[in-house]
Amino acid sequence: MARRSSSAKVKSLVRQKNYYKASTIILLIIVLVLALALINPFKPQKLNFGSRLTNIDAPFSQQYLSIINNAPNSYFNTAALKLLNGSLTDEILDTPPTALANKPFTVNGKPSVIYIGAISCVFCGENRWAMALALSRFGNFSNLYEGYSSFGDHDLPTIYWIKDNYTTPEGVGFGNSYNSKYINFISADYESPIVDGFEVQPLSYFVSQAPNSTYRSAMSFMNSTNDFQGTPFTLWGNVIVPGATGIVFGNTTPTTPTLPLTNETHAQVLLQLKNFNDQFAWGEYAAADVYIAYLCPTLNNTPSVCQLPGIKALEAKMGL
Repeated sequence: MARRSSSAKVKSLVRQKNYYKASTIILLIIVLVLALALINPFKPQKLNFGSRLTNIDAPFSQQYLSIINNAPNSYFNTAALKLLNGSLTDEILDTPPTALANKPFTVNGKPSVIYIGAISCVFCGENRWAMALALSRFGNFSNLYEGYSSFGDHDLPTIYWIKDNYTTPEGVGFGNSYNSKYINFISADYESPIVDGFEVQPLSYFVSQAPNSTYRSAMSFMNSTNDFQGTPFTLWGNVIVPGATGIVFGNTTPTTPTLPLTNETHAQVLLQLKNFNDQFAWGEYAAADVYIAYLCPTLNNTPSVCQLPGIKALEAKMGL
């Protein structure tokens, strides 16, 4: 067998040394990347959805709160009429409700709106806009917070009722800053890492995590209906709603897995709600109108919003 020369041996060793050197550098780069990911696991990644944490848990400014709290009744009336005449392109009243005759959940003599959702849930994320608008007709919020659905569930800009823990492996955020002379608002959102996909636990988990007797009774009440099909799951006076009242994800019908709303900021969403001149705003107010129409009969149609022609016509159409 032919033997290599000393020069060939040296060249081989140099190549081998360079190979090990390059391998070591690559290994160090991999370790550094993994270390950075562990140090800052919630840094937005380049994914096929928005992947934002921009201002998450930041309180709404007074200007933003005013858009929700002081929305004019005329917007609700116009949206209800648009819904009734079929001029909206969004899916509203997509989930048939379950009426509960004469069985509101009362606290201190007032009927309740109960909401059970998840911060990761895209349908909860979209419907919180409509819920906040609806609730503003019966009271007002002193605080709301900027939030998102999970990266893995379309990363939509949404409202959080409280500052939610979006990094916890599991938990429930109970409560809100809502006040009303007509109703109670009892809210609970399942909390999980926002960088993941949609997650939620069975209602028994919400019962077990309730912070006080009022929330424990409310969660138990919702569990006892046996109507839970997923989130959002809500009660409006006498009406259980096992899903979203509206599917409103932007001004255009999505043609890709990315929803139009994914690419918007909270400021852009709120500006649309304020200006009330596009399909998204009309759809959100119409979804709010459905919630309002569910609640008004429990309140004997006393609040002024219940007297709007559009709301009355919507109640009649839904047989409430």
